[in-house]
Amino acid sequence: MERAAFLNSLDKKEIEKNLYKEKEFTYIFETYYKRVYNYMYYRVKDYHIAEDLTSQVFEKIMVKIDTYSKTKSPFEVWMFAIARNVVRDYLRSKKNKLFSIDKIKELISREKTPEGVIEISEIKDRISRALNVLNTRERNIIALRFGAELKNKEIAEILDISESNVGVILYRSMKKLKKEIERGGQL
Repeated sequence: MERAAFLNSLDKKEIEKNLYKEKEFTYIFETYYKRVYNYMYYRVKDYHIAEDLTSQVFEKIMVKIDTYSKTKSPFEVWMFAIARNVVRDYLRSKKNKLFSIDKIKELISREKTPEGVIEISEIKDRISRALNVLNTRERNIIALRFGAELKNKEIAEILDISESNVGVILYRSMKKLKKEIERGGQL
């Protein structure tokens, strides 16, 4: 009898522990999904791939949450380090750029006139070409800053560089982008 009561209390503790973890993960997901997704989208420029990569990030967070240590870094830094690694692995696996039919479908479905489709396509093409003048590090920092909405300090912790270095790289990258866009014609 006592053994059965003891086992029941163990089961209840295990259930409570799992419920707590589930609630904790739900909070993390709801709080950070949009920022992680935006970061992914900035890096891959495809909605569907960004969604897939974002789900991979949250899967890794769920599996590795026990390895997170508050003493090493803030949670966001740890999480975006995972996100950076997921997108880096994806980009390595895709050495040559693929043309996405999904992008064309989205443009066509949003715009009713052929002129509007062409105009948006030209703008995206100019921005994409402008981003290509940046190196991988610069594109990554821009994605973390504007896609993930991280502060320079958080980006510095993720990339293990100084906060002022992040600011300098962002400033120079934005200058390069502006120069490249102006060279290619006004948006």
